[in-house]
Amino acid sequence: MTGRKIAENSKMKLTVIIPVYNEAATIETVFQRLVSVSLPLGKEIIIVDDCSTDGTGDVIQRLKQERGEDLTCLFHDRKRGKGAAIRSGFAAATGDILLILDADLEYDPAEYPKLLAPILAGKADVVYGSRFVGSQPHRVLLFWHSVGNRFLTLLSNMLTNLNLTDMETCYKVFRKEIVAGLALREDRFGFEPEITAKISKLNCRIYEVGISYSGRTYAEGKKINWKDGLWAIWCILRYNLFP
Repeated sequence: MTGRKIAENSKMKLTVIIPVYNEAATIETVFQRLVSVSLPLGKEIIIVDDCSTDGTGDVIQRLKQERGEDLTCLFHDRKRGKGAAIRSGFAAATGDILLILDADLEYDPAEYPKLLAPILAGKADVVYGSRFVGSQPHRVLLFWHSVGNRFLTLLSNMLTNLNLTDMETCYKVFRKEIVAGLALREDRFGFEPEITAKISKLNCRIYEVGISYSGRTYAEGKKINWKDGLWAIWCILRYNLFP
């Protein structure tokens, strides 16, 4: 990267949005890993607690007291869903680049630099972190979830004319102006196919980067289920065929 590009990036700011629901056991570890990542641009962190009932809110409040200006904490007064939490984060973000991170330790914040690289180099407007490409380590489990993810990505690609390998990934990065004009509606996991359908119509530059993945089981706290898969199919059809 040239000295001029480094200087330009140093004036930019990254907003990391963390939607949280009942992740008291992991949110602090995720936060500590996140703040340890060194980046060539400013950083703000927004945690959105979707009315957790397991003490997550207390952990977040303590982190806020310890970190001060580095952390913004938002709290929903009722459970609204991941998509709603992300929308709250988008609305509060002041950064030039927006990055979504789950609070469950399935994704590694140390991989931020390679996710941001295409945008910082001026090549991309949107970057998806794919769990299905690249040489990074992946935990082996839940065969039918893998099949379901690939099917949903295929169906989405057929209607968006994109060639993504992982539409359902949590790791999505956007230049702020890309999402600023989007009217997002989905409150739960339908957020993923909805935003993919809507950015596909913007004629923006979309890149994919291979990432590692440490998936977890339902016993370990995984929340998405088959009903969300059926709703994702509906969202793919709705937002592509009836925008």
